[in-house]
Amino acid sequence: MVEAKVDWIDGERFVAQASSGHAFVVDSDRTRNTAPGPMELVLAGLCACTATDVVTILRKKREPVEKVEVRAEGERAAEPPTVYTSIKLIYTITGTVSRKAVEDAVRLSEEKYCSVSAMLQKTAKISTEVHITHTVVTSAVSK
Repeated sequence: MVEAKVDWIDGERFVAQASSGHAFVVDSDRTRNTAPGPMELVLAGLCACTATDVVTILRKKREPVEKVEVRAEGERAAEPPTVYTSIKLIYTITGTVSRKAVEDAVRLSEEKYCSVSAMLQKTAKISTEVHITHTVVTSAVSK
């Protein structure tokens, strides 16, 4: 079982603690902006979930991945509850990796492995964009 709790600090700020024992501040007051808000954390959770899948899949395929960055851009409903209605995930992968391997990993994450994505797909259309930066290997030539 996974558990979480929050304790109120002041205003709309809380200290959140998960069953892992880690604690962090959450601030729902967007004007004060002293910590991430709950919906920002949802997007961060999505990025971390799918990035974990992509790294794991690429390593299993023995693809020489060096860096993975996943960025999310979310649009929310105008009226409460202001759920995410669309999310764009932008993957930037660095390494001498195959485009097909990366696209397969992203697809598998979205369709099979990422539980955060599976939940968010109930209210949001999730689209993806993949950028690959190939590593350039240079060697010094001595004369």
